[in-house]
Amino acid sequence: MRLTSTLVTGASSGIGRALALACAAPGRTLHLSGRDPARLADTEAACRGRGATVRTRTLDVADRAAMQDWIGDAGPLDLVLACAGLSGGPRRGEAGRARQEDAEQIRRIFAVNLDGVVNTVLPAIASMQAQDRVDGVRGRIAAIASVAAAVASPSAPAYGASKAAVDRWLVSNGGAFARAGIQLSSVCCGFVRTRMTESNRFPMPGIMEADRAATLILRGVAAGRRRVVFPWWLYAGARAMDLLPVSVVEALTSRQPGKAPQGT
Repeated sequence: MRLTSTLVTGASSGIGRALALACAAPGRTLHLSGRDPARLADTEAACRGRGATVRTRTLDVADRAAMQDWIGDAGPLDLVLACAGLSGGPRRGEAGRARQEDAEQIRRIFAVNLDGVVNTVLPAIASMQAQDRVDGVRGRIAAIASVAAAVASPSAPAYGASKAAVDRWLVSNGGAFARAGIQLSSVCCGFVRTRMTESNRFPMPGIMEADRAATLILRGVAAGRRRVVFPWWLYAGARAMDLLPVSVVEALTSRQPGKAPQGT
């Protein structure tokens, strides 16, 4: 897989940072964005230390115009990785009231996790459509979904729904764009040790380090997989659980603590 020029959102921490580091090497150019200038600068320094040319931009993926300008100015791109994300769950309900998510948290999760991916993918597609094919491929685009996309869980309703939308959108469009030379991949990963999971107060089966996740993502994207899944058994379990009656799924998951707000 050619990686002369790679663009990564959410590069200031977590999976985005790990992917930026995995792609950093002499002769490669990285376009990195994030919302935290200090953490983004730290990623930039680490990638430069590996020999890469690095160009950073502090911005919010929910800002459509800013994303359009940034990606449009980046030049030819071999790989675009949409990694910016936000998690959160419902607060504990008072007696007689529903356990629910804060309204602003819901809107922000959808703005970052769904609109942010759209704001990344559409300009990337527009840029790649003008590029020449190399081994039949003009460019590759991957976005971080989640195993949470596979099952409706009351512990993180907006998070799971936003990731499900990302997964379905990319997978559904993948065939048409592949024929045009643009490969789309949805990454349905399980628990990864990042700032987003450090506040979770429940068991996280199969949790792995971010650098290991980055290796699996790049391997799957290079192989042309429409959906990159790991660990497979956790995803398979989530898919199987979603076939159960809703009342059973709720009984199995309702006691799980809600996710505290975290993001990249």
